[in-house]
Amino acid sequence: QVQLVESGGGLVQAGGSLRLSCAASRSIFSIAAMGWYRQAPGKQRELVATITTGGNTNYADSVKGRFTIPRDNAKNTMYLQMNSLRPEDTAVYYCAASLRGGPFRDWGPGTQVTVSS
Repeated sequence: QVQLVESGGGLVQAGGSLRLSCAASRSIFSIAAMGWYRQAPGKQRELVATITTGGNTNYADSVKGRFTIPRDNAKNTMYLQMNSLRPEDTAVYYCAASLRGGPFRDWGPGTQVTVSS
């Protein structure tokens, strides 16, 4: 099991940028896959981006070209760099981890991102 804590959420204007952090309780190299999900009011939780230990990434079509998922292994931290933000990016963003592969079983408490028009 891995504990995850997100930070960096807040209020930003459309077109702006924000960087979310996800601090893990163990080396992120020991985690098979990590990812970011989001849930907007009244909607289901949806995938934003994932990254494997080997650095393979996957992005939702809605964020491709705007979001990236860098990592700092020395800090056991994964980030979500969000650029060109849109009001429809408003959601609670969750960090997730799959320690040995397969479904994401470990989740952070989430951080709110609000994009104003």
